[in-house]
Amino acid sequence: MRAQGCATQDELHAKSVRDTAWFWDAALQDMGVEWFTPFAKVKDESRGFPWTRWFVGGEINVTHNCLDRHVRDGHGDEVALYYEADSDVPGDRRTRTFAELKAAVDDCAGALKAMGIGPGDSVALYAPMRIETVEVMLAAMKIGARFVPIFCGYGEAAVIERIESCQAKILFAVEHLHRRGKSVPTGGIARAAAARVPSVQRVICFDGPDWMRFLRGAPSFTGCERTVAEEPCLIIYTSGTTGRPKGTVHTHAGCLAQMGKETRYAFDVRPGEPFFWFTDIGWMMGPWEIIGCLLYRTPIVLFDGAPDFPDADRLWRTLERLRVVTFAASPTLVRLFMRVTEGKGPRGHDLSRLRVLGSTGEPWDETSYRWYFENIGGSRCPVINISGGTEIVGCHLSATPLTPLRPCSLGRPGLGMDVDVFTDEGQPAPRGAVGHLVCKQPAPSMTKSFLHDDARYLETYFSRFPDVWYHGDWARQDEDGSWFVLGRSDDTIKVAGKRVGPAEVEGVLITHPAISEAATIGAPDELKGQVLVCFVVLKPGAAQPTEQALIAHVAAQMGKPLAPKAVHVVAALPKTRSGKILRGTILRVFTGQPAGDLTSVDNPAALDAIRALAG
Repeated sequence: MRAQGCATQDELHAKSVRDTAWFWDAALQDMGVEWFTPFAKVKDESRGFPWTRWFVGGEINVTHNCLDRHVRDGHGDEVALYYEADSDVPGDRRTRTFAELKAAVDDCAGALKAMGIGPGDSVALYAPMRIETVEVMLAAMKIGARFVPIFCGYGEAAVIERIESCQAKILFAVEHLHRRGKSVPTGGIARAAAARVPSVQRVICFDGPDWMRFLRGAPSFTGCERTVAEEPCLIIYTSGTTGRPKGTVHTHAGCLAQMGKETRYAFDVRPGEPFFWFTDIGWMMGPWEIIGCLLYRTPIVLFDGAPDFPDADRLWRTLERLRVVTFAASPTLVRLFMRVTEGKGPRGHDLSRLRVLGSTGEPWDETSYRWYFENIGGSRCPVINISGGTEIVGCHLSATPLTPLRPCSLGRPGLGMDVDVFTDEGQPAPRGAVGHLVCKQPAPSMTKSFLHDDARYLETYFSRFPDVWYHGDWARQDEDGSWFVLGRSDDTIKVAGKRVGPAEVEGVLITHPAISEAATIGAPDELKGQVLVCFVVLKPGAAQPTEQALIAHVAAQMGKPLAPKAVHVVAALPKTRSGKILRGTILRVFTGQPAGDLTSVDNPAALDAIRALAG
């Protein structure tokens, strides 16, 4: 702000969207991003918003910026990665300095090149957050190949669909995924999937002998491919629960620009200050934190396990031992912590090094938000709640540590992001009104179409409002300027003509002293079109309230027209392994439809109770 002569954040943001070309040029200079060849032009919009080209003429590489230059500049002895295995046994913990990581990445890059893999080829990975995961990712990007992370909980069919779509030449995996002391044979799934896809030349498991044989097979590649700015380096597939997965395509310059901007300005990351986002490499936040943190020599905690195994205090011990400065978790994970009655809890550990908390993935309820702020952050750490998506590998909305925050708020639009709230007619909605979250100007990290599917890309983001990115979220900007995202527009429920988001109803239910979690769906109804049906999980030891008491609790806060028709108590809600509640799956099962693809469901048995209620 001082460098650009801006007295307030709002002034800086206004300047950043008034001239986005100026902003991204200035931001990349401030971020210290290095170019092999400087770009001649920031952006080229001659083909229109959907096909904007960025940093024309520039040559750059993610791995050079996140790894090689740090070793070159004398920072090789600094810690880059902390690895925490499922077991929580000291012997299973590992660290990597930048010099050690570079040596391993160079070995992997050389082995990939020896296989004939190079620019434009796809390198897929079906593994959790391990040190080898980072090595493969940076090695692929170093040689100009495209890294394709696949969530390690998927089944064979989902893996086939993704590696076939990107025509992967190699698939990295683990023989066994360890969770809560149990072993899942993922290596067999990887090999079975690869056998069905002719492009895959080899499957290599990190925890088997083939990994070391692969690395010994060729000389190290110590150089770095001079990739053009718009060369894809990352393909991430969105969920396939509403149709076939969409391959979002992201570039070297786009990833560095957006991820680097957000870790620097939203999270204030610094060299040597450990950063721990509870995530998976198959979710956008995995690559996001690796690129965004290593760009600034910020060490990352790779957590390959369950947060409450082998005991309820596992996570807090980890934060205390590693002296973590930035920690982030989803609202669903926080609600899990709130239910725990064993152990010392976060207040029983020294978390004084924490400076910033983070969150993304779903709307908050105020009870959980305040518990996170007070119990984990000690009522002193700002909650940097961010909202964007896989399609932009970053955020439309995010606070900074300087932003005045209301509970559950996302703060303000991100720098350089020209976002707005539109009515159904495509006009700016008045403050306080709920509308469609849109972005009126391009950003460098927006997906370069969908892989092999231009028509679907245009239909998804640009068919609703001409020349405006339609994101598919409901949002609201309040009178004080605070922004809130209220859930996906395709989750919206209309009850007797009134529109309500499920997260709003769930937030009310969670304020009941007996309820720890809730999910709301809109079930078909002949009279009203849709009615609210809710599913709740009780807090441990809580007495079960009557259904009528829970219905009355919602009606008292939201009005009688929005009172649920039914509230069912269940033992658990079906979720993905990243913690998102699967409302669409709940709706299909409850209404007697086929459940659909369950490969991303962490606890499919939870659907049995819902299926029984439907009967």
